[in-house]
Amino acid sequence: MATEPVRKGRKLNRGTVLRTERLTPHMIRVVLGGESLRGFGAGAFTDHYVKLLFPRPDVAYPEPFDMERIRAEMPRDQWPSVRTYTVRAWDPEAVELTIDFVHHGDKGIAGPWAANARPGEEIFFNGPGGAYAPRAEADWHLLVGDESALPAIGASLERIPDGAPARVFIEVAGPEEEQDLRVPAGTEVVWLHRNGGQVGDLLVEAVQKLDFPDGEVHAFVHGEAGFVKTLRRHLRVERGLPLEQLSISGYWRRGRDEDGWQSSKRDWNRQVEEEEAKALS
Repeated sequence: MATEPVRKGRKLNRGTVLRTERLTPHMIRVVLGGESLRGFGAGAFTDHYVKLLFPRPDVAYPEPFDMERIRAEMPRDQWPSVRTYTVRAWDPEAVELTIDFVHHGDKGIAGPWAANARPGEEIFFNGPGGAYAPRAEADWHLLVGDESALPAIGASLERIPDGAPARVFIEVAGPEEEQDLRVPAGTEVVWLHRNGGQVGDLLVEAVQKLDFPDGEVHAFVHGEAGFVKTLRRHLRVERGLPLEQLSISGYWRRGRDEDGWQSSKRDWNRQVEEEEAKALS
């Protein structure tokens, strides 16, 4: 989610656009493939992510594409922009990597790229990273997120076995942005429509009002940093959940572009942790 260097020693992947699909008015699916992706290491987690490299306009890069050479020979303001996206699906047999992009017209970098991507185009990326998957031993699951977390929530629903209780809250702009998801038996999915309201307000209200089932919950809460902060405090302080039962983080922050959010995220997180520790003491 930030413009940053690709660190030395990380494998640089090259994907070829196989096909694209507009899932909703503001969500575009891009499927990447190519023999260079064979052996790609996704699959352990349902929040796997990759860091896509987008060349700067009017900047000539070395051939073959070499980030180490770019970092050594070119000024930083000419390095490719890096954007972090969740892996919606990885099929190792078909060698197909699926990534869903939120698209708001010409705004941003990745969304417009996805809207204009054509079969045969190539894109370089780093990854995968990731840390969350629904725990089989949990008594029930809680999944909460806005559009940015929808790919990870969709992937997680496919991992939750039938009969495992789960409560899922997904906030989108309106009913036209809902998607067909695999919903296992025992799972309740609630779509919340902002209809012009502030991102996350409906999610906060829904979780605060939720009658938690008995037993140990494994929770996944991701999306805009403001509502994530509010829900983290609610879950940690008011509900008394330990951190090991939570996967919770801000994917983006209202009023900041991706670069601005990433540059301030460490300080933001430290402030959240300090406020939380004070409330728990």
